[in-house]
Amino acid sequence: MATPTTDQATEPTGTLTMYTTTWCGFCRRLKSQLARDGIEMREIDIERDPAAADFVMSVNGGNQTVPTVVVETPDAGRHVLTNPSAKEVKRLLGRA
Repeated sequence: MATPTTDQATEPTGTLTMYTTTWCGFCRRLKSQLARDGIEMREIDIERDPAAADFVMSVNGGNQTVPTVVVETPDAGRHVLTNPSAKEVKRLLGRA
């Protein structure tokens, strides 16, 4: 009987950056859903970081819409999502 081999990484790869505000309920919900699954992220408050606010506006038609999430993975590339579901973020990170 052949022994199975694993040529692919078993751990999900990629980085997650979430642009938020302190008062955003959708941001808090998404953070808690991802934290429950052990997904780490870099959080940036757009009210404290003008460059981050500019970025968020540049990808949201001039609006400061949060959460805006950037998922970067070797396989899927870079995705910018506005108010995504936890399921969508996990899928892009290879955790779905």
